[in-house]
Amino acid sequence: MERDSFVANIAKDLGVPLSQLAARKARVVSEGNEQFFRLNQNTGVLTAKESLDREEICPQSETCTLVFKIFFENPLQLIRGEVEIRDINDNSPVFPEKEMVLKILETTPPGSRFPLESAQDKDVGSNGLQNYSLESNPHFSLAIGTGKDGGKYAELVLQSQLDREEQGELNLFLTATDGGSPPRSGTAQVRIVVMD
Repeated sequence: MERDSFVANIAKDLGVPLSQLAARKARVVSEGNEQFFRLNQNTGVLTAKESLDREEICPQSETCTLVFKIFFENPLQLIRGEVEIRDINDNSPVFPEKEMVLKILETTPPGSRFPLESAQDKDVGSNGLQNYSLESNPHFSLAIGTGKDGGKYAELVLQSQLDREEQGELNLFLTATDGGSPPRSGTAQVRIVVMD
């Protein structure tokens, strides 16, 4: 959400007449150091003080809840509120390097596996990284696994014997895709150097 976006109508939600907001000096205070919200005493509307970006506020956290309090003076009253920040698919998966180089001996037996660097996606849940795909080729397939942290990883699996004299180098494209609608993706080149 952008700066000054509508979050809630506090007067309406609490059933407090607008005249009381100013008379009782109502104000909003966020828990923690950063103040995320602003309360307009004339309208009773709570707005975002700055743009709200879940990846900055709660990185890699599935749920992101901001807690605030409405303070009233005369008589003193405290009301607690929560705002849930929902993730949108605004980030694509990104590989740490645009090119990965693997040196593989031509005598390597089929079935051998080669781990690939994982892509990272700042979004979480279904908007996060969901799958990998490899361009079709006669020598390698892709095996996808899930790590202990729940993240997806990919490994190259050798399908057929390599021959350096026939083909000394292979260049394949690896694509990482998230589960957003529409999905976002990132690619990296896998350069395989066949060793004699």
